[in-house]
Formats: sequence, structure tokens, C-alpha cells
Amino acid sequence: MRAQPNILFIMADQLRWDYLGCTGHPHIKTPNIDALARRGVNFMRTFVQSPVCGGSRMSFYTGRYNFSHGASYNNFPLRIDEKTIGDYLRPLGYRTVLVGKTHFKPDLEALARLGISPGSSPGIPYWQCGFEAFERDDGLHPEVDGRLTGPDPAYNTWLRQLGYAGENPWHAWANSVVDENGVVQSGWSMRNARRPARVKEEHSETAYMTERGLEFMRQARDGAPWCLHLSYIKPHWPYIAPAPYHDMYGPEHMLPANRSAHERSAPHPVVAAFMDHEESLNFARDEVRETVIPTYMGLISQFDHHVGRIVAHLEATGEIDNTIIIVTSDHGDYLGDHWLGEKDLFHEEVVRIPLIVFDPRSSADATRGRASSDLVEAIDLAPTFLEWAGGVPEPHRLEGRSLVPLLETTSVESWREAAFCDSDFSLRHARRTLGLTVNEARGFMVRGAGWKYIHFERFPPQLFDLENDPAEQNDLGLSAEHEAVRERMRSRLLSWLIARRTRVTMSDSLIEQLTGGAKKRGYRFGEW
Repeated sequence: MRAQPNILFIMADQLRWDYLGCTGHPHIKTPNIDALARRGVNFMRTFVQSPVCGGSRMSFYTGRYNFSHGASYNNFPLRIDEKTIGDYLRPLGYRTVLVGKTHFKPDLEALARLGISPGSSPGIPYWQCGFEAFERDDGLHPEVDGRLTGPDPAYNTWLRQLGYAGENPWHAWANSVVDENGVVQSGWSMRNARRPARVKEEHSETAYMTERGLEFMRQARDGAPWCLHLSYIKPHWPYIAPAPYHDMYGPEHMLPANRSAHERSAPHPVVAAFMDHEESLNFARDEVRETVIPTYMGLISQFDHHVGRIVAHLEATGEIDNTIIIVTSDHGDYLGDHWLGEKDLFHEEVVRIPLIVFDPRSSADATRGRASSDLVEAIDLAPTFLEWAGGVPEPHRLEGRSLVPLLETTSVESWREAAFCDSDFSLRHARRTLGLTVNEARGFMVRGAGWKYIHFERFPPQLFDLENDPAEQNDLGLSAEHEAVRERMRSRLLSWLIARRTRVTMSDSLIEQLTGGAKKRGYRFGEW
């Protein structure tokens, strides 16, 4: 074992916390991830800091809340002064490498103002969110009028070399199907989700990204530690799976829909606005759920298969003893629960994610196979990585807490008592439905062990009693007898807001050194 372990940071996109065998799904087959949970710690109450891809990933990478870093939605640029995982690990000798998705967008206006050309030093680390991009592919390559709208990804080039013809094989082959009449149909239409993708399984996005991750690991065997962010695109839409995963499951394997007639007849105004979105109206129909969810489950089992390939490679090379493995997700997916589709809001189906950590070192032996109920946040990974690498903590920036104590002991005193998440839905149709300005389209969640409180601007709060109503069916936001609970949770949210790390250019240790030293530096103010 080396003093600095390799870190394999695996993320699936839009994978719900309850769609793994090791987190309780009664039917889904995820034997490889389940095996990692038995060898490590399964953090059963882990929460994201933003309920959408972009904001959530920027919180993972910076170790800072969505509210703090400000890149609060997809394609909202991350400020150039924000440090990410690569910025913390690179000075410690790590190669910090990306294979797959980040959903990062650089602040081009700030780069230009500072005279930094994209692709030049010091612009290179920032340009790829602090990673060395072995292969970056955010997994969305749509077409307008039959033409690819963005850059042509390397995945498309690879598919063409294999004989999958066309301008955009990502769509035409990997995310399209053939119907009963032999006609090619787009995977953007959820009605086609039950048919197999036109590509072979070994040529799918999940298989391709796995092979690229393996290629990096084969090249990296020089003794230097690495952190590989292997970031998979699925089971995010388009919900298209290759054979045999497209029909591995049927409606009989689905979890029952978590929704009630009361939820639909008397919803919170913000939830009601999201219920009117096209994806929600469609997922409200049993036909849609029964078509999409079995394929969603198949994509998860495919993901699990390729996690198994990665683990097998590490075992075959002996690197398993030097490599800490993390498996997680950037957020969940409503899939029709609460009469909603997609994400953006704060129900458990979206903000709660799986997190499995396998540390092969003897220091973690005491917790092997543990299912932890501690409240964990996505921002905890960055300070954890820093501690594993032997770095000095930076509490003036990093708002998460290192998970090392939870990984090495079975009982930790003074752990957090609440998790926080905030949503910026200014780009969504719901904002206009509600008559909100851009800056009013925000929501904030505080989630404790027993209560969840949600604040919206200009609308009543939401409150859920998680002990007696874990399905979040009974909103107590207007209940007179729960005013004291709401006030307590509102106060907790305010305390969190005022404690955000905004002084990021001066470390706590430097301030400790300078405190009270004005006279030593020649500033003799106040003397008589």
C-alpha cells in the first residue's frame, strides 16, 4: 500500500438512491455495487446540494454549497476563483483525470477580462473544471433540423470507425431504436424506451466510457497516485438501453408509484407549477412509467456490470489494494413519484443519492459492511479526498466535512444534524407560471433526522414529518399545530445561510497568526 492511495470516483447521472440492491430495491440486479457495499461503507442518508446536474456537480467538485459557488444550474459558469478537486490534489502529486461528464461551463467573460486565453496556462486546469480531460463527454449531443448543434464528440468518431454511419451516431444509433416496421425511431420519444438501442452493448456509451477509464488506468501504472473521475452518462435520459438490458425488467419489477390523489388535488403552488411541465404530465400516466422505468432499471444493471469490469481490472493488476473506490450519483429522478418528472425540487427521490465507499486499507477494517445512517452531503467528498491525499484542511473554503472518521470508526461524536440543498429554477417554465422574477425562483431545503423544511420565496413553506411520513405525502407547511417546528427549522436554515464561507482568500490559520498583531506591524492606533 502506498501512503497516497489512488481515488476512483465513479458517478452515474440521475441514479436514484433506492434503485440499487444494497439500498433496498427488491428486484434490481446490482451485484458488483452491492459487493463494494459489503466491503466498504454504504452511506444510506446522503444528500446533494443542488437537485440538478450542473449545480450538484459543481458542489461535488468544489466542496461548497450550491448557494456559495453560484453555478446553480446547468450551464451556469463556475467562477474562476473556485478551487476544485484537481486544484486540491494536483499540488500533492496527483494526476486528477476526467473520463466522461462534468456539466462544467467556464466563465468566458471573466477569462477575457483577465486576458486568459482558453487552452493557455493558467487557463488549462480551469478550462476542464480542474481536471485533466482524458475524455470529456457531457453526454448530450442534440440536433436541430437534423444537424448536430455542438462539437462532434470523440464517441461519434469512434462509432463511425465501427461502421455506424451518419453525422450524429450518438443520436441515430446509441439513442435510437428500430420499430416493428423497420423504421428508425428517436430515443427522445419515451414511447420507444422498451426497444433496444441500435448499437451493440459493447458500443454503447456506458461500455465506451468504461473502456476509456480502463485505458487511462493501463497507462497510469507508473507509481504516481491518481484520482480518476469516471463519470457515466446513463441512466440519464434519453432512456434507451442496448440489448440485453432493454428488456431485463418489466412493470412487475417496478417500485409502486409514491403519489396520492391528495397530492394532486391540493399541491403546494410551486409543486403544482412543476406538475404542469410536459415531463410530469407524461410520467403521471401509468403507460409511461411502465415503458420507461424497466429500461431505466436496465441501464442501472448495465452500469453495475461495467463497475464490475473496473473492479476486476484493479484486482487483476493488484491496484485494488491501493485504490479507494467511490460509487455515487449527482441526483435522482422523480419517474412519476409525487406526480412529477425530472428533478429540480426536494423530495427524497431527487435529493437523496447512493454513496458507497470502499477503502481497502486496514484503517477502514472496523467499518466494513456498515450501512451508515449518518447525514452525509455531496460536498463531503472533496475534503475527504484532500485528507486521503495528505493535504492540509482548508475550512475557510471547504464547507463539507471529511468522511474519514465515519470510514474508520463505528461511532463519531458531534457529526452534522442537518443536510442542506437549494434549487435555482429560474430557467424552468414553472417560474413564469408562478409569476416570479429570475431572482425569486429559488428554494432552500434543510433536512434533519426527523423533519424536512423547504422555503420558497413568496409562497408558504413545506414541512414533512419524516418519521411518521417518510413518503412525504402530508405537507405540514400550513399546519397550525406545527408552527413551532417550522420556526425551529426556519431558524436552522437562517443559521446555515449566515455561516457560508465567503472569505475564501484568507485562510483561518493566517487570520489566527495576524490577530492582535497590528502594533508589531507598526500600526499604533488608539494610543494616548
